[in-house]
Amino acid sequence: MLVAFTGVLHMRIRSVVSLIGISATLYSAAMSASPGFALEPAPSAYTLDSILDLALARNPAVASAEGTIDQQRGQQTAAGAYPNPTVTGYMGYGEVRDTGRANIRESLDRENLTEYNVTIGQPLEWPSMRKARQGVADAGLATANAGMSETRLHLTTQVKVAFYDLLLAQRDAALAQQNLDIVEGVARIVKARVKSGEAPQFESIKAEVEVLKAKQQLARAENAVRINRAVVDTLTGGALGPTYVIQGDFMGMSKEVHLDGLIVRMGTQHPSIQRLLKSVEQSDWKIEFERQSRIPSVTVNGSYWREIGREAVQGGLSIPMPLWYRKQGEIAASLGSKRFHEAELLRTRNELARAIFQHYQDARTTAELIDVFDKGLLKQAQEALRLAQFSFQQGASSLLDVFDAQRVQRQIQMDYAQARYELSVSLARLERAVGGAL
Repeated sequence: MLVAFTGVLHMRIRSVVSLIGISATLYSAAMSASPGFALEPAPSAYTLDSILDLALARNPAVASAEGTIDQQRGQQTAAGAYPNPTVTGYMGYGEVRDTGRANIRESLDRENLTEYNVTIGQPLEWPSMRKARQGVADAGLATANAGMSETRLHLTTQVKVAFYDLLLAQRDAALAQQNLDIVEGVARIVKARVKSGEAPQFESIKAEVEVLKAKQQLARAENAVRINRAVVDTLTGGALGPTYVIQGDFMGMSKEVHLDGLIVRMGTQHPSIQRLLKSVEQSDWKIEFERQSRIPSVTVNGSYWREIGREAVQGGLSIPMPLWYRKQGEIAASLGSKRFHEAELLRTRNELARAIFQHYQDARTTAELIDVFDKGLLKQAQEALRLAQFSFQQGASSLLDVFDAQRVQRQIQMDYAQARYELSVSLARLERAVGGAL
């Protein structure tokens, strides 16, 4: 009986286990198929190059520069067009009223008739004035193209700086999480010692306080990540979304970068310099155009007249006479515009040279500081923390020694990340001052 009862019991247990397994399988399938319980896809990861491509394709500043180019192309088309002719026509009812003393009424076949006349006028443009107008339009288009390059350069710098801001925030959040893990590990050891009577109760309270402080630091770091992520997303026109992550590292400075060569490159390739040079050229063409406009344009006219008792074909010229005003205001305004753009060109060159010197020196100084970290400071801080933790576990050091070593190690890591961030930002701004990649 006992054996039979045991066999039945085992069969029922196996049946229950099978039902539980089937139920779990069906529940898992239902959870996977349900939209509400579907696993969230992993956030997309973007590199600096991919973010730059999105920003240059979707940022409104680029679209605005493209609109300016389209406007200047329209101006160029208008400048190359020839003036249109003018056609004037009149028509009406005419009747002979005054036949005069000769009494010619008897000799007229008709005493009324529909009268009309047509006049065609074609303005003729002087070649020198046409050339100057086209020169103004061509220089304007070249200025707009240089403005597009300038916009792309500034946007590239903004994206790089925002990318490095986000990268630094992510590093800070990772260090804060690492710090929290270490503090929680120490707190667990302290609680175990307090429970066993090896340490007083206030040691556990101090450990809990350190855990709370570490959690606050982590919360602030994660909030900074969210803010910087929104900034980068704004620069790409919202193409990244709210939950993306970035992949990459900070920039390093090459030893082949020299100050004199950077200043020479700035003068020959910077889009701001090219834009202002084209603006000065456009002002020269504008001055020439206004001076050529003082010469009156000629309009050739031809007309046909049909009246009662009269039919005529006529031709003539129409020339405005510049007796009272000869474009003095327009010429003066164009000369003032040229002086303004020449002054802007000189100011821009001086500011760019100053920016190159400043960012170059900042990058060199920061690179030397990074060498100090790489040559041993990071390893020394990590080793000090390891020894403090080991000593604490062996009971040879206090809780305060561990937390002090941990704070020093985290501060050195943050200083190292901050130095690499500052170097990357200085190099990005140096590229903007030079006008291209280093």
